[in-house]
Amino acid sequence: MFDLILKNIAKHIQLDKAEEDFFISVLQHKIIERKAYLLKEGDICNTENFIIKGCLRTYTIDENGVEHIVMFGIEDWWVGDLYSFLSRMPTAYYIDALEDTEVLQITKKNLDILYERVPKFERFFRLILQNAFIAQQNRINQNLAFTAEQRYVNFIQNYPQLEQRISQKQLSAYLGITPVFLSMLRKKLVHR
Repeated sequence: MFDLILKNIAKHIQLDKAEEDFFISVLQHKIIERKAYLLKEGDICNTENFIIKGCLRTYTIDENGVEHIVMFGIEDWWVGDLYSFLSRMPTAYYIDALEDTEVLQITKKNLDILYERVPKFERFFRLILQNAFIAQQNRINQNLAFTAEQRYVNFIQNYPQLEQRISQKQLSAYLGITPVFLSMLRKKLVHR
């Protein structure tokens, strides 16, 4: 169960056996059934979550009841609301499972203990945060500067494993277009 997370960490820092064992000891395993919530708007995000298996989505719902998907998360990805996690303020997001999902969780308290006991984890989570910030900046820039077709093509190129796992409605909510327009884009691209 811990192989994937240890490989994820090894991309950035090297741990000895005692450090690995301590890290594993502060994690909690959780199963989120399909359509169940990991987090709801107004809650405090109490954990950062590493996906072992499954697919999650992070989204908001506007005043008209329209969902706006901020991100998807699949195996080998970290998911949560970092702002709520660090500030202890209520989240503006929902995170739910699109498939039965297994995560390994770390609480803020255990993360702080981990930083004290194994300081190299500060480097690990700094790198994860930097990568998340870069991805968010790229997504904002694409939403501002790319056409819907460019956003769709970019999504397919960057996340080819995701398109088959999410519905057309969910993908269109992520891209900021209607399902009908997405269908037209797909047809247009097939004919090229």
